[in-house]
Amino acid sequence: MEIKDFMIRINDQSLENILREYPIGADFLANFRLDNISKELPFCQALEEVDDEILEEFGLNRNDVLQNFCEFLETFTQTETLLDSVSSITIYGGINKSKESESITLTISVGEIISIVGPTGSGKSRLLNDIECLAQGDTPTGRKIMINGVGIDELQRFEMGGKLVAQLSQNMNFVMDLTVREFLEMHAKCRLTLNSREVVDRCFRCANQLAGEEFSEETKVTQLSGGQSRALMIADTAYMSDSPIVLIDEIENAGIDRRQALVLLAKKEKIIFVSTHDPLLALSADKRIIIKNGGIYKVIETSDEERKSLKVIESLDNTLLKLRKCLRAGETITEELFKK
Repeated sequence: MEIKDFMIRINDQSLENILREYPIGADFLANFRLDNISKELPFCQALEEVDDEILEEFGLNRNDVLQNFCEFLETFTQTETLLDSVSSITIYGGINKSKESESITLTISVGEIISIVGPTGSGKSRLLNDIECLAQGDTPTGRKIMINGVGIDELQRFEMGGKLVAQLSQNMNFVMDLTVREFLEMHAKCRLTLNSREVVDRCFRCANQLAGEEFSEETKVTQLSGGQSRALMIADTAYMSDSPIVLIDEIENAGIDRRQALVLLAKKEKIIFVSTHDPLLALSADKRIIIKNGGIYKVIETSDEERKSLKVIESLDNTLLKLRKCLRAGETITEELFKK
């Protein structure tokens, strides 16, 4: 929708109706200390009630505020449209620590899982950071990230901050003293989730399926273990986040069903990047990016032979899972455990 169309709508509708359709507009009003103006009137009429000193504080007149508000809403609408239509991202290579060219162009489509492997300190997190900030040749690596095959301008890049990419880091600590259900309900409300009660229930069930240890809806989020916290946020990202790209930094030690987590996110038509040292995760991906000396060394497509080896790896992983459960339960580890 163009600015002139917003101008017409804002003149024809009450501010209350505009904010109901575009909740982000409330942020604009708060930034200019206009959050207390009348919502029953069209914005242009409500502005007539605003003290001149408030507008002068920002060096604006009423026409400027109206124009800026319309531009703000237009940008938001463009951002939402782009988020809804992301079908692929493309990584254009930059340079490694030795200033050598990566000489690579990699396009990833929705539903694909990409693992990122390499020694500790090789630059895996740097690649995740480049994707998260939608690098346009302005980071130390010089990489460029394209959406649907084209670059994005600075305004779109700024407006999409926190919307295009969801990141699940190694350490997740909650500071709010909420129950799990209150936390999920708050997220559902903030994201204007349809059928929120049903979605919250689904998120909770999913989180318990992923977690190594179950928890209740009344458990405080500050009391969750690392694995439970990660499971909760993966379920939240799968069912309530609109972000089409998900970055995961090392979940092998999180105490969750990590392969199921990847499959769940991929089924939600998201592009998944997972930085890992875990063979199970690396070979569960469609492709793996090898990082060496701060740069993308090569990209390997998971072969059929490698996929067959997953059965052996899963068997070993299941044995380790049994060992963990026995240790947690205070049982004695015996040789018989490895024969079951």
